[in-house]
Amino acid sequence: MSRVVVIGAGVAGLAVAGLLARDGHEVVVLEKNARVGGRAGTMERDGFRFDTGPSWYLMPEVFDHFFAMMGTTTEAQLDLTLLDPGYRVFRAPDVAAEPVTVPSGRAAVSRLFESLEPGSAPALDAYLDSAHDASTMAEKYFLYNPFTRLRTLTAPEVLRALPRLFSLLGTRLQAFAARRFRHPVIRQILGYPAVFLGTDPRSAPAMYHLMSALDLDQGVSYPQGGFWRVVERIGELARDAGVRVITGAEVTGIRTQEGPDGPAVSGVTWTDEGGAAHIESADIVVSAADLHHTETTLLPEALQSYPESWWERRTSGPGGVLVMLGIRGALPELPHHSLFFTDDWDANFDAIFGDAPSVPSPASTYVCRPSATDPDVAPPGHENLFVLVPVPADVDLGHGGSDGAGSPQVERAADAAIDLISTWADVPDLRDRIVVRETVGPADFRDDYNSWRGGMLGPAHILSQSAMFRAQNASRRVRGLYYAGGTTAPGVGVPMCLISAEIVLKRVRGDHTAGPLREPVREPVRGESG
Repeated sequence: MSRVVVIGAGVAGLAVAGLLARDGHEVVVLEKNARVGGRAGTMERDGFRFDTGPSWYLMPEVFDHFFAMMGTTTEAQLDLTLLDPGYRVFRAPDVAAEPVTVPSGRAAVSRLFESLEPGSAPALDAYLDSAHDASTMAEKYFLYNPFTRLRTLTAPEVLRALPRLFSLLGTRLQAFAARRFRHPVIRQILGYPAVFLGTDPRSAPAMYHLMSALDLDQGVSYPQGGFWRVVERIGELARDAGVRVITGAEVTGIRTQEGPDGPAVSGVTWTDEGGAAHIESADIVVSAADLHHTETTLLPEALQSYPESWWERRTSGPGGVLVMLGIRGALPELPHHSLFFTDDWDANFDAIFGDAPSVPSPASTYVCRPSATDPDVAPPGHENLFVLVPVPADVDLGHGGSDGAGSPQVERAADAAIDLISTWADVPDLRDRIVVRETVGPADFRDDYNSWRGGMLGPAHILSQSAMFRAQNASRRVRGLYYAGGTTAPGVGVPMCLISAEIVLKRVRGDHTAGPLREPVREPVRGESG
């Protein structure tokens, strides 16, 4: 049994702590903030409870596998509701009179596409079949792969698929969709998932069309209690496995010692809420903190696998302005999920990712109304809205605040989003009905999560920052130092964070296999929610 210190109690930190504890290690998690969850956070005010991070429950098989690894089931841990419709797409009133409502299930989506673009149903079937094939291949050979053995990429199935894989990797997602569909909304529906991967659909490899199999075919679910409920369950499972979690514990450095095979971890230094310094000894350190912070702040330059010069050549995903709104009265105009797409798609992404970044105006915007499905997130007679405006990853945009007290640029972006929703969804009195308003800006991501450049997600999923080309899960300079979370492999999003935790478990075990592990043979854990 090794003594393990995990830095950061986000989804990846809690997940890797739980997996390692069930595998027989003694694990302590150090979290600098007062609560766990990291970017998958929560905020409560005046009877409203807001998720302040992820809100799309996709890739259910990843959650199923993780819970099985922890000796339980998704059904025992979460109460999932399948959303129908999955989401609604709004466009400017002078462009489209009616929004496009995306239903649940392939057959219903096929009918929708056919109504928008006659003759497109067969193309959709082929597109989703291809997406499923790509998703299956990714899960078996790429997502869970620690890339420590070349032979994992030379399986006969991979070799047979190489021409197809090279084509998908060499084509951009937006172009891939545009070759198959003419209708602008269909193209946007198929391209926008790239934003959830932290990149521009004009730059994302077409391999990521696999995302469309997740929402258009599998459908979109909602865990009752929101994603904070997911964090709670992962955290409780970790604690039930013996993990000790300390909040208000800011790690200030990773300690090393020279060994016969070079530098190896010996622990970490950290300070508590009172400012007192501590040393935590460890045989293994797993940093689930932002990788840039881990490498450039917690390690001396000589021991950095990814020094500042490496980051200067990387492409960041977007920043985000988050707006949490408590609304008086009902909002039937909005389903659980809504996407507000600007007509000038290229200008929107140029503003975020281009050479002269600025807050897009107007900005394509995502809106979640969890109170459509979950009565516990808002007081009776009120609605809960979470609004996400993708912006450049730029801390100079500033902080958010309560009731308009954030930085001018953040609050202007919030005001513009509120007005856009009001006009496009035809809710003319939306602004007058706001009773709670909280905003978060890129500078908050830097301060709260040590995010590189104040980014919302981490390095973008362009080809050179995906799969084996992404920063991997073990230090090349320090033995016993591992990395988990959205800023390392396999990438961003809650499912990817769970997979990164499993990759670390593989690294610690010395397991070089490509696919998901078999469930550990352990006694079932306590604390199932029933």
